[in-house]
Amino acid sequence: MPERPNILLITTDQHHHRALGFRTPLLRTPHLDRLVREGALFERAYCPNPTCSPSRASLITGQYPSTHGCWAIGTRLDPARRTVGHLLQAGGYATSLIGKAHFEPLAATAGQPSLEAAGKLRDLEFWAGFHGPYYGFEHIELARNHGDEAWAGQHYALWMEEKGLPEWQDYFRTRPGDRGREHVWDLPERYHYGHFVAERTVAAIDGAVEAGKPFFTWASFQDPHPPYLVPQPWASMYDPSDVEPGELVDGELDRMSEWTRRTQEAEPDFSPWQETEHANHGFVSHRVDPDRMRRDLAVYYGMVSFVDACVGRLLDALDERGLTERTLLVFTTDHGHFLGQHGLTAKGPFHYEDLVRIPLIARFPGVVPAGSSVRALQSLVDLAPTFLQAAGIEVPTDMQGVGQLSVWSGRRARARDHVLVENRHQPSAVHLRTYVDERYKLTLYRDRPDGELFDLVEDPAELHDLFDESAHAGLRAEVMRRFLNAEIRREASASQRVAVA
Repeated sequence: MPERPNILLITTDQHHHRALGFRTPLLRTPHLDRLVREGALFERAYCPNPTCSPSRASLITGQYPSTHGCWAIGTRLDPARRTVGHLLQAGGYATSLIGKAHFEPLAATAGQPSLEAAGKLRDLEFWAGFHGPYYGFEHIELARNHGDEAWAGQHYALWMEEKGLPEWQDYFRTRPGDRGREHVWDLPERYHYGHFVAERTVAAIDGAVEAGKPFFTWASFQDPHPPYLVPQPWASMYDPSDVEPGELVDGELDRMSEWTRRTQEAEPDFSPWQETEHANHGFVSHRVDPDRMRRDLAVYYGMVSFVDACVGRLLDALDERGLTERTLLVFTTDHGHFLGQHGLTAKGPFHYEDLVRIPLIARFPGVVPAGSSVRALQSLVDLAPTFLQAAGIEVPTDMQGVGQLSVWSGRRARARDHVLVENRHQPSAVHLRTYVDERYKLTLYRDRPDGELFDLVEDPAELHDLFDESAHAGLRAEVMRRFLNAEIRREASASQRVAVA
């Protein structure tokens, strides 16, 4: 293994774990398929929180949201919080982040400023002069928007202008509430933020090489997050009649949480859980016309294929520069996505596998066995300590993730026997946690007696909730004991004990 290998992290946003070519034959992802052939595919990887900001903050801190403090979308990760970028930079790495960050909210207050507040995103004079440092990344080039959202700006807007599109604002919504385009984006493909992320990632890598430093570079793609929108030819790559959305099975939600059941109503009332003025993600009707669902899914697949093509540019760049053999490359996402499964779309406080399980691939020639399939449990909270292990840097004691390098290399069967998933949309009214081990999955809700318990071996589709079945009372008690023990075990400390008193 190289003494200080390069580390390239590639992420997508809101990517279902089966939305890859080797999982869904209709879907074309030749470059990600290549990574699977040349590296390891992790069959059971999970996010620590199924929303963007908390999960991304966990990825760089190695801590759960309840510890690092960015507990929901709309909250801010403390810029003083130590990240894997800080530690790698101190170890001699050139650190860079290209694309979506989302460590800060779209609003700012006197006590909680935000560089990504809506009013700041199109202050291009500011962004032209600011490239970091930012959360441990000494060089950043950011793009916050998805599709034609009004949040377009930052370094991405500057890039479009440099590429010859001074009228770039014409392709994006003026205000957040504006009706957006549907499925086919009139933005010429060459100006898409996927190309921005790929091109500028290569430039960041080249800068590190020229400086004689190993690099830690995060290529953070914004797709396939909704809106379901992409330029041609990707928008029409898949025929809606060929795709197969998930579905709601009759009676499957009878034992699920009340808010999950209400998603199937035409005009649901979620006011009992509206503790603040800020909305809960997913607290809307999830009833979608079947034809519309197929059209959305076909475009979602087109977005995945487009990201795959951009990933191909990064793989080619590593090959052309002779860096492939010296680079640990990890591909993953921040959380999953519902595509009709259980009657749900997008995301919310619904901890089915479709949302909390994620794609994860690692390639490291000579270290990670090529073509391996690994069922050992993984979590995004493990990436920071694993990257530090690869770089030969000591993992701080306050990181709650576990280093997985020995598992990735095949020297160890597993590094953890469970994963935990947090989700807190409101201070108390919408607050749940999930424990997952090699077989069972238990979800509990704050201040409520109900929950869910699934046997993922006998019931992988999660259709039969065992939580309230008297025949499984003993099983529920045992998994609850494991859950409590896991909560105790994950307590971290910023300091080591050095004396009796």
